[in-house]
Amino acid sequence: MGLLDSLGGILGGGQQQSNDPKAMLIAAAVPLLLKALQGGGAGAGQGAGGGLLSAFEGAGLGSVVQSWIGNGQNQAISPDQVQQALGGGHLQELATAAGISPTEAAGHLSEILPGLVDKLTPNGQPAAAGGLDLGGLLGGLLGGNKQA
Repeated sequence: MGLLDSLGGILGGGQQQSNDPKAMLIAAAVPLLLKALQGGGAGAGQGAGGGLLSAFEGAGLGSVVQSWIGNGQNQAISPDQVQQALGGGHLQELATAAGISPTEAAGHLSEILPGLVDKLTPNGQPAAAGGLDLGGLLGGLLGGNKQA
């Protein structure tokens, strides 16, 4: 639970971004994505995290997800593709965690998922939860969100 505690500290530490829906989506998505990535990659299919990335593969977006994991340029994803891939379950869960509608969540996720997955997989490998610079991760994704 160290990762979740760290995210809670970053988001709840009186910082301005604590009410930012993107920050809340990141806080909700990181644990799910780490489960998927450390469970054997996008096709792991294990638990909620495996389902999150495998949902994109099931929607025909596997090459898009692999671009985020790999070392090349991150392919973009549209809010409609996020809605199609995540359907009601995962999208509703993430939207509820951020306190926004699923449509808003899909829009924000389309902006942050490529960079988030990219940062969680340096050199194409899942980052160790203890080795993540969560402050830098949030700052990079919320302030500028430049993608390679």
